[in-house]
Amino acid sequence: MADESKDIYFVQGIPVPDTPLPGKEPEAWQETNVVGKRLPRVDAYERVSGSAVYPSDVHLPNMLHGAILRCPHPHARVRNVDTSAASRMPGVRAVIRGTTPEADLVWKKDAAGEMRLFDPHCRFEGEEVAAVAAETPYQARDAINAIRVDYEVLPFVADERRALQAGSPPVHSKGNLSKSDTYERGDVTRGFAAAEVVLEESYRTECELHTPLEPHGCVASWEGRSLTVWESTQGVYAVQSRVAEVLKLPLARVRVIGHYMGGGFGSKLEAGKYTVIAALLARQSARPVKLLLTREETYLAVGNRPPCNMTLKAGVKRDGTLTALEFTCLATGGASPAGGTSLVDWLIRDLYTCPNVRTTLTDVFTNAGPARAFRAPGHPQGAWALEQMMDALAEAVGMDPVRLRLKNMAAFSQAREGNPAYTSTGFRKCLEQGAAAFGWEKARRETGAQAARGHMRRGVGMAGCLWVAGGGRPPSTVIVKLFSDGSVNLNMGASDLGTGTKTVMAMVVAEELGIKPEAIQIENADTGTTQYATPSGGSKTVPTEAPAVRNAAVQVKQKLMEMAAAALKTDVSELAYQGREIVSRRDASKRIAVKDLDALKRQGVVVGVGYRGPNPKNKVVNPFGAQFCEVEVNTKTGELKILRFVAAHDSGRVMNRLTYDNQVFGGITMGIGLAMTEARILDAGQTGKMVNRNWHDYKLPTALDVPADITSLPIGPADAEANNTGAKGLGEPVTIPTAAAVANAVCHATGLRITQTPINPLQLVQRLAERRKEG
Repeated sequence: MADESKDIYFVQGIPVPDTPLPGKEPEAWQETNVVGKRLPRVDAYERVSGSAVYPSDVHLPNMLHGAILRCPHPHARVRNVDTSAASRMPGVRAVIRGTTPEADLVWKKDAAGEMRLFDPHCRFEGEEVAAVAAETPYQARDAINAIRVDYEVLPFVADERRALQAGSPPVHSKGNLSKSDTYERGDVTRGFAAAEVVLEESYRTECELHTPLEPHGCVASWEGRSLTVWESTQGVYAVQSRVAEVLKLPLARVRVIGHYMGGGFGSKLEAGKYTVIAALLARQSARPVKLLLTREETYLAVGNRPPCNMTLKAGVKRDGTLTALEFTCLATGGASPAGGTSLVDWLIRDLYTCPNVRTTLTDVFTNAGPARAFRAPGHPQGAWALEQMMDALAEAVGMDPVRLRLKNMAAFSQAREGNPAYTSTGFRKCLEQGAAAFGWEKARRETGAQAARGHMRRGVGMAGCLWVAGGGRPPSTVIVKLFSDGSVNLNMGASDLGTGTKTVMAMVVAEELGIKPEAIQIENADTGTTQYATPSGGSKTVPTEAPAVRNAAVQVKQKLMEMAAAALKTDVSELAYQGREIVSRRDASKRIAVKDLDALKRQGVVVGVGYRGPNPKNKVVNPFGAQFCEVEVNTKTGELKILRFVAAHDSGRVMNRLTYDNQVFGGITMGIGLAMTEARILDAGQTGKMVNRNWHDYKLPTALDVPADITSLPIGPADAEANNTGAKGLGEPVTIPTAAAVANAVCHATGLRITQTPINPLQLVQRLAERRKEG
């Protein structure tokens, strides 16, 4: 049995990276044997079999179910809350409201002032008013409906374009201006004077909603003075911090667990009021409480991608050189200062070389749900404007759109102080290799309005991007344990959003230790048992966690090498780690199996602790990308069909080709939603309420909207300066240019420049009819 077991964990015949001497940092990988392969997820069986326990699956003995009463008005004051009838209803075990002593808590303080957990001044439809816990979800919902609230209904403003107009109702006492920021370099007036072509256009992107498959929510349970929360979250430590702060508890008494989650896209990067409410209900009832939001609630209260109104003026010389860019944006983060304009102008500032740039961002308050980070915050909106303008400039000067972008390549970050260089920039390769893979030049000749025959028109379009982050966000701590039988445990605090984080990290350990990835036992996302990690989001997870995982695995190797050196009576520098065995470099007969190391047997386990060091000094780590698509437009019905996509992305080393491609497909799908189907609709004139808060009326893209022909084209090489794994972020970049590429393809097919999302049949038919009417 001993001989049979020796290969259960180790892979034979596969070389592993050289082991640095103790105290030395590992060098960047050259060739890899596990990392980069197309491997299935290590938890694939659990996910597809239903045995994975998501927070929404957690069921504790004696557990109650919570529900929240939300304000039905976009703007109102709560005069009185009568919970007497609800308290007497069957199954009800706890009721809390703003005047309940233990629930009279400050949720947060920000530039808009102090917000309470149950704020008597409700500034958006869906704000929390009261909550109950009952034996069943149905009893909880019935009790909520029995609560009587006396509201003073107030005037509202639901359209950010009217928020600063005279006479608009104030959302906050200080007015509706949240903030205004201006960025400037060079002299835009001189830049436009030097231009031979100047264009100006206005653009709008509608508000998008995250709508993850698993709704927001948690299970809260007290044991004495300690609280345990099972939360659907992108960052267990972020939730722990906020809950402890609001409830005035030591961090050590708040444990947050989130082993699995059913999607977040940024909306679960932070804690929600529902977590604290569940904890209060559990404490009052002395029983665990599950509180999961309904789908309709998630549309109102847990984030969105803000609507943006943008104007871009651009100047260019006849040879394609950009001379000036002037950009303005009016947006809203809803009723809280949630960053409605955050990063919207970053591509205008930094993607293309331009000496003269001015951007002005105006963020206003409205009576609508607060914004939250949404896959590449600000960037898809900015790309919608900039990348359409780049195509319009190319047409105006008679230049191919790809050539115009290549003409204005940036070698360093223009928008950051000191103009730091990039650790790597593959933008040129993304454009050139992406165009070649797509067959860009041939497709441009054979499609477009000039090649139209009949009412079915085809066109091609493209767009480029960078993502402002994607280089990792320390700190991160990871522990790797190798046991005496050769099995391995990986302990990390990072959440796996469904993107395959656990799989990638197991592959990193496998690469270093020669272990089969599926044999590595993983503990993650539990503040009680795993190490600190920042929330998973912003394309930072792999470039943040993977180097820490590698450092921990390397430390394990170093300790094993020291054990082997003592056993073989030689110096560590004379040995080579080969996975199952450690071998002398000079005498191949001098070798010892890892599991035969007496020191390992006595010790029982070897522990490696890895940390994520700082990002490169005076350098910027950014991923780049370019996407190409072909569309078909029915000019009679306005129906738009996307035929194919090519996505060329410079995201450093590909860690797992399968999960890499899946990220590309998912990002393009989300971008198609922004381009063609998605829009939050508020009744801005009469009620201020959201009128499409369900999956039937809020149109997410389906399989019928997404082309079967999507080519994922990774652009190398690995970024050796970024970190010791060479990886950069991918999740955000793949959604940034998608909508703009679709819009450019539609323009190429029809000659119509569509500047407002979504490009749906209604809008297309109307624009086509207007053009026919104009002759």
